[in-house]
Amino acid sequence: MPHEAAEPLPHADAVAAATVAEAEPEISSRERYRGLLWLVAAAFFMQALDSTVVNTAVPAMADALHETPLGMRSALTSYVLTLAVLIPASPWLCDRFGTRRVFGAAIVLFGLGSLLCGLAQTLPELVAARVLQGVGGAALMPVGRYVLVRSIDKREFVRAMSTVATFGLLGSVLGPLLGGALVEYTSWRLIFLINVPVAIAGVWMNRRDMPEYRLDRANPFDLTGFLLFAVASALLLTASELAGEDPVPWAEMGACGGIALLLVVVYIWHSRRTAHPVADLALLRVRSVSVSLAGGLFTRLGISGMFLLLMLFLQVGCGWSPLDAGLMMVPQALGSIAAKWAINRALVHFGYRRLLLGNTLIVAALLAAFALFGPGTPPWLIALLTFGYGCFAGLQYTTMNTLIYTDLDIQHASMASSMASTVQYLAMSFGIALSTLLMQALLRGHTPEDFVVAFRWTVVLLALITAAASRVFGRLRPDRPTEALPATR
Repeated sequence: MPHEAAEPLPHADAVAAATVAEAEPEISSRERYRGLLWLVAAAFFMQALDSTVVNTAVPAMADALHETPLGMRSALTSYVLTLAVLIPASPWLCDRFGTRRVFGAAIVLFGLGSLLCGLAQTLPELVAARVLQGVGGAALMPVGRYVLVRSIDKREFVRAMSTVATFGLLGSVLGPLLGGALVEYTSWRLIFLINVPVAIAGVWMNRRDMPEYRLDRANPFDLTGFLLFAVASALLLTASELAGEDPVPWAEMGACGGIALLLVVVYIWHSRRTAHPVADLALLRVRSVSVSLAGGLFTRLGISGMFLLLMLFLQVGCGWSPLDAGLMMVPQALGSIAAKWAINRALVHFGYRRLLLGNTLIVAALLAAFALFGPGTPPWLIALLTFGYGCFAGLQYTTMNTLIYTDLDIQHASMASSMASTVQYLAMSFGIALSTLLMQALLRGHTPEDFVVAFRWTVVLLALITAAASRVFGRLRPDRPTEALPATR
């Protein structure tokens, strides 16, 4: 497959200064392309393995740390919120220190955080270690995507992303199996420790295969904008955590939410008056960018917490073992992998607008179908639905993730990648919080039957939220789904 020469980093006033910081040995295009794909896939694999393993182990972790299963949401949301908060800094870090150094440091921090998670003795210690994991993980996906955009021909980008995502999804297949087996036969702590050897291998691959893109002189970092965004995100999540307390501290929750919204308004004002904002809202003028971000936000609000709820439903409501419950995640991952091979044909046949409109409604319908399950549902029927759900959810994710790049010039690729990853993880964080809060509000007792009833109503409400996202994708034009990016800000 042909390899396109690297182009300058995405800052219009510094394009001429972009250089490759270190001389690299002569290697064939095919060899370099293959090694880069393996490296980015390894990072995706590590993150996917971590997220799926944790979902399976939540009941066991809650029991060991003397917490309720729904009370463990802070261990999940703290990780993804850290990703969302720190991802906007990744473009500047790449400009300043280079992609190879940033990606390598991210792998090291992620591995160290995983080690500390395995050693945690209390929930606060686990949350702190998860935050460290998030500090490392914040650069893995956006830098990986950005380097692929820089290194791969635009016509091959969708296929390359599908290939990398497929290897990442292997972590989703292995995660539930390992998580269930480790929790049932050894200790939940090992679910984090398995990331350590993967991180070691990633460091070695990074030194060999990661191209070093950087600027001789990086633009100033938008520290003010970064702090505004970080504090606003943290306050919004704090407000959602306060909503789960009994009784609800309405004054504190309202204050956190109000201050967060005020900071968002201040950031919008600030971003229009700074030369290099941490998130360039001018990109929202491009229809494909605004639709991709807004549609991805509302879609993930509805579906991000689904498989955590399913794990709780199967283990707490139906009395399944961790291994048996973990096995139910395998069909979902296999369905996502199967969908990757159909994405190119589906886009050619339907286009972004029709595909996202129809697929979003299908995902919502399949999500609502989980409400039909109960303790007596045959396992094969649950596996069949999770496979179908995985197919269409995987199709949804890949389509949304590639839509944002369809009409962007290469000089905006880094910022677009940062914004896409930020919205993705921010939506995941609030999606997990929303799903657990809904289930907690609908839970009338602590018997298995109470969990089953709360699960059913929760997935119905989440399905309605997901279906509403289809209206966002309706903004895409039937003939051509995007608009050209303005030449200047």
